[in-house]
Amino acid sequence: MAIAVICPGCNSRFSVSDQFAGQTGPCPKCKKPIKIPAVTAEAVVIHEPEAPVTSSTGTGRAPTAPIRRLDKPIGAMRFVAVGAAAVAALAAAWGTGLMVKPADLSPWLLLVAAFLVAVPCVMLGYIAVRDRELEPFTGTPFLLRSLACAVVYAGLWGVKGMLPPEATAEMWQWVYLAPMFVVSGAIAALVAFELEWGSAVAHFSLYAMFTALLRWLLGLPPL
Repeated sequence: MAIAVICPGCNSRFSVSDQFAGQTGPCPKCKKPIKIPAVTAEAVVIHEPEAPVTSSTGTGRAPTAPIRRLDKPIGAMRFVAVGAAAVAALAAAWGTGLMVKPADLSPWLLLVAAFLVAVPCVMLGYIAVRDRELEPFTGTPFLLRSLACAVVYAGLWGVKGMLPPEATAEMWQWVYLAPMFVVSGAIAALVAFELEWGSAVAHFSLYAMFTALLRWLLGLPPL
């Protein structure tokens, strides 16, 4: 390895072999003595990267480790309870349809029933379609958002009830009507639960299909 040397007398620059390190010799130009600097090998220490920390407590450093959120799975008993409640609602609708004529059912009663069915459907629908990468809504905020969404969902049945019967008598007419209801319901789910658009459509569709089945069992037009 060559050593760069500057003559203090003539300021000439040149290189000498490291074998002359620490020795004194004449400058090639002005012949004045030059002290060749000694070469000291500095040890290079490679430090391991610091371990990531999850908290600043006791470390004085900002957390660097990724925060892992564990998603709590839904227990099997809850699925059983939901299935039992759905079967009970279907059975109640079928029994009511056998005992009561559809014409005798009050529109207000149907609207209240649509809301009562909407609340569990909205809650369970959110659990089914929510983004697992995001922190879920829980507690009071989840309840309030579910109630607000349920009001909109039930209100859409109220809007449908205000339409003239001849406007919904034929299935082909729903080719034009259904998108308006689906978009309105999806927007409600989108705002209430911050879902993606596809998930919001699926959320409303779950409620719409279940209530349509209940209406059919009651003897009412499904749509």
